[in-house]
Amino acid sequence: MFTPSTLSPTFSRALLSTLTATILFGTASLSSAAIFNKNLPTDKDAQLSVGVNVMAINSAYDLEDSIDVRVLPGVFYDNNRVYARGAQAGAYLINDGSNQLSAYAQLSGSEFDPDDARGALKGLDKRKASADAGLTYLRRTPIGGFRAQIATDVLDHSGGNSARLTYLAKITKDKLTVYPSIGFEYHDTDYNEYYYGVTDKESEKTGVAAYTSNSSLNPYINISANYDFNERWAGFANQSLSYLPNEQYDSPMVDSRTDSTTTLGLLYKF
Repeated sequence: MFTPSTLSPTFSRALLSTLTATILFGTASLSSAAIFNKNLPTDKDAQLSVGVNVMAINSAYDLEDSIDVRVLPGVFYDNNRVYARGAQAGAYLINDGSNQLSAYAQLSGSEFDPDDARGALKGLDKRKASADAGLTYLRRTPIGGFRAQIATDVLDHSGGNSARLTYLAKITKDKLTVYPSIGFEYHDTDYNEYYYGVTDKESEKTGVAAYTSNSSLNPYINISANYDFNERWAGFANQSLSYLPNEQYDSPMVDSRTDSTTTLGLLYKF
């Protein structure tokens, strides 16, 4: 019989992440529970928007080409029960107009491909992007929205956990809507060790200095904009910028204080 002491750390983290995700989405699936009684009714006229996004990622990693361009699909939908917003999808546990509590999953993490790196960094192991599952709470007020999030890596690439505190605003002018936001993102030691640490084994193989990281707090800003060309077509743009604190910037894998992503998209509304 297995006991907790016989489980490897990797297996334990994977088991914890899987159980966390199962509990979160099992709870979210109870849409007929009493918690929904005072919530907004299901929006039967909710509009599905599908399109394509072109992303220009300017990574803080020391790469030969600092900008990586990707083309990805985009989906937006919200019927007051479930939602999809780009790389995030979730289900509301509470949604009364002023308060939103939801369980969600989204793409997460940085991606480091040693084939694209400079010099000795080409000998390091690959760091893969992952997927997070967690809870997010949004409080709407007359001066804007305040959001708190907590999530765990359910694919166990890093085995790490993260959290966010964000202030969001909304500015509307005719067919243009702009969403500026600012906040802080917390990454634990496991996350930073995977994406920014260099193991002794990697150091011996490549000559890159070994590096051990700690948890970090990253300030960031984000601006999204949506423009309705007509009833069917809309344009979408997003600019994000994250500042790397010393726990990440001191890594020999890094040569910039900032990570930034620029996204342009075109959406069709059904």
